[in-house]
Amino acid sequence: MQNERITPFLGPDIDHPSPEDAPCIILPVPYEGGISYGSGTARAPDAVLLASAYLELYDEVLHCEPYRTGIATLGPPDHLENPEKMYATVYAETKSLIDKDKFVILLGGDHSITSSYCKALHEKYGTMSVIQLDAHADLRDSYEGSTLSHACTMARVREYTRNTLQIGIRSISFEEAERVEAEHIALCTMHEYRTAAFDLESALRNLPDPVFITWDVDVFDWSVIASTGTPEPGGLQWDEGMALLQKIVTMKNVIGFDVVELACNENDRNSPFAVAKLIYKMIGFKYKANGTR
Repeated sequence: MQNERITPFLGPDIDHPSPEDAPCIILPVPYEGGISYGSGTARAPDAVLLASAYLELYDEVLHCEPYRTGIATLGPPDHLENPEKMYATVYAETKSLIDKDKFVILLGGDHSITSSYCKALHEKYGTMSVIQLDAHADLRDSYEGSTLSHACTMARVREYTRNTLQIGIRSISFEEAERVEAEHIALCTMHEYRTAAFDLESALRNLPDPVFITWDVDVFDWSVIASTGTPEPGGLQWDEGMALLQKIVTMKNVIGFDVVELACNENDRNSPFAVAKLIYKMIGFKYKANGTR
């Protein structure tokens, strides 16, 4: 059962369609049971939803108001007490929504929420691809005794699809690097991205549609998002991230995404606002690409 008392994305002052009528659904998942460093991700969805009320509804790049596509916000699901219950709950929630042809946005929470959504998508679509935007490779099979740690996210995702593309990586273990080489995993480090040493357009063309995007906010530079569970220096600037996102959505059929790993910090109002704007931009790019005004 879901808690219905929730701040809607973009605030209460606009007309929100019912979840039954909205094509786009935001599902907050306030879970941080898979983290290994900084805390605060469980409080992040509330912080982002509160910040979203202060966004301008008109997008000056797309020349439209993306909210008019129809966005509904659900309450967070119950039964997130441990990794196994979280996995089962997120799988059931996302499966129910995508079976109704909803475009679902998971708002985390830590990165371990991703793989259960990918399982539901794989069951619906069969062949699919996953694009990870992240500072970390997340390819460990197990971390600190758990296979559902945030450090294992892409290892779990690759159990459902080998069609993956990882972008922005700048923290990777020796064992993960060996796995990338052995399995010929498409991985673009931040250094390769900035020096154009990785053929990103070719990698995108080679990914089968449809595509799911998992966006760990630590892919951004600290100047964009300062509060995140496992920060790394040298990430994407805001305009770099938006250009990359627009390229992905223009080239691929995106069927869903998540945004994870914001760490709520009462002294940092900028980071939740940036995440809220990121979500709104992603919705705008998605529906503008489909010809929606």
